[in-house]
Amino acid sequence: MSAGVPGERSAYPHAYGPRVAVYAALVLLGLLTGVAGTLVQGGWFPLGLLLALAAAGGLFWGGATLCRTKVGAAAPAAGWVLAVLLTTSSRPEGDFLYAAGIGSYVYLFGGMLVAVMCTTIALPAPPVSLDKNR
Repeated sequence: MSAGVPGERSAYPHAYGPRVAVYAALVLLGLLTGVAGTLVQGGWFPLGLLLALAAAGGLFWGGATLCRTKVGAAAPAAGWVLAVLLTTSSRPEGDFLYAAGIGSYVYLFGGMLVAVMCTTIALPAPPVSLDKNR
């Protein structure tokens, strides 16, 4: 039977609403992780940088593993990049969150590298039962 026949069970479920809600939650978590990482990487330089990158990498890989799609990793990465871009701009008072040191550049480029790596890794689809008598 083809997949387009009404009443037939598809091997891959298509739940559009919950999937969009999960992606939106991942974008929000990416925003929060980006802002927290910005503050932590400069505040506790050697360990804060590692903590910020580990948190970003864990979120990106966790999103990819949860959704089993590349969009699952790209959604929190997009939120993270948006947060980082918004926090890189200086304020009119002259305040800024990123120092001109190596730690800031490692955080910016390292986070982008981790995001690209987690997004491009192909994850296998979850096992689906083909038993139609269930």
